[in-house]
Amino acid sequence: MTVSKMAQNLIGSEIIRVAGEVNAMIAKGEPICNLTIGDFNPSIYPIPEELRKGITKAYEQGHTNYPPANGVAVLRKAVVAFTQEHLGLTYPENDILVAGGSRPLIYATYMALVDPGDKVVYPTPSWNNNHYCHLSGAMPVEVKTRPENNFMPTADDVKPHLKGATMLALCSPLNPTGTMFSKKDLEEICDLVLEENRSRNEGEKPLYLLYDQIYWMLTFGAAEHYDPVSLRPEIRDYTIYIDGTSKCFAATGVRVGYAFGPAVVMDKMKSILGHVGAWAPKAEQMATAEFLQQPEEVNSFMSEFKPKVQESLTVLYNGFKELKSDGYAVDAIEPMGAIYLSSQMDLAGKTTPEGKLLETSQDITFYVLHEAKLAVVPFSAFGSGKDLNWFRLSVGGASLEDIKASLGRLRDALAKLK
Repeated sequence: MTVSKMAQNLIGSEIIRVAGEVNAMIAKGEPICNLTIGDFNPSIYPIPEELRKGITKAYEQGHTNYPPANGVAVLRKAVVAFTQEHLGLTYPENDILVAGGSRPLIYATYMALVDPGDKVVYPTPSWNNNHYCHLSGAMPVEVKTRPENNFMPTADDVKPHLKGATMLALCSPLNPTGTMFSKKDLEEICDLVLEENRSRNEGEKPLYLLYDQIYWMLTFGAAEHYDPVSLRPEIRDYTIYIDGTSKCFAATGVRVGYAFGPAVVMDKMKSILGHVGAWAPKAEQMATAEFLQQPEEVNSFMSEFKPKVQESLTVLYNGFKELKSDGYAVDAIEPMGAIYLSSQMDLAGKTTPEGKLLETSQDITFYVLHEAKLAVVPFSAFGSGKDLNWFRLSVGGASLEDIKASLGRLRDALAKLK
């Protein structure tokens, strides 16, 4: 049997492949510190208690039928108020689109804006843009970033690629790096988008900016989240925001995401998702609406949740820095946001105790997995080359005790290399 060319050439997730081996080892009873999936272990990071109660109550009240295609009105109103209060962004209720997490919203943005062959510009590493380009038939334009700039793109990085492009896809705080845009860098990129759009003819498709800020509530220390429209209000007509509750409330499985942007785009995204049926469950929508309108409960949850995530990230970061100071070929970037640490394990060219030469980031991934029982994801899973020996470490699924123990095993594994 034959299938579509799109399906024939669809590449599976490298993260899922690594996770499959991890799960097989865990099933055998091996003590794996699993830092692969951008998810939360509910026994370590449960969702807010008031949200959990609200979901149960909504089911008891019979909210089990189809929700409206763009989301229940009470949730869209709550999102308007929440976004205005916390980000200073004012969007009308009709320009809010709710879906089953942020993934369908990103997919709908691609499908609403991108024709086959259109250029989509995005930095590497970044999450899943290569796959969304494949699904939409876009021509991907990958912009390599550098550790010297925390793997965030600069205006100089993207400027050569914007002429004729349909979309620039950005994310901050960034998955997979846990780093964020500086105000200056994001302002300069916004100015480039505006300049490019001013150069286009009437009736020509504009350059849109997809801005994924799903982690914006998870920022640490002095790091501050910035967004395009707050910095450059005139970019509003070209910016689609991706947001939601899955990361900030450890509610990945609750599946409530939302997007907002220009009405003409949001209306088409609504139609696309209506045909796909990618709605958030109605009971979860009702509960989320109620929870977002309880500022004391939101603040109480975040005051416990954020420091717990930050502590795990800090322990990992300090552990890598200590290994570096002891002469091992590792490094890390101080975490700024999200649930990720960017770590370098520059082990290519070294030989394992069994005599195997480590050549690629995949080799290093599986050496660390089997020898240190530490599961990480190489940046090659996010579009970077296999010769870039940087890795994403996600702390949501592991306890602080497991993380501390893994650092000792990693030290032992590094010491065995020749």
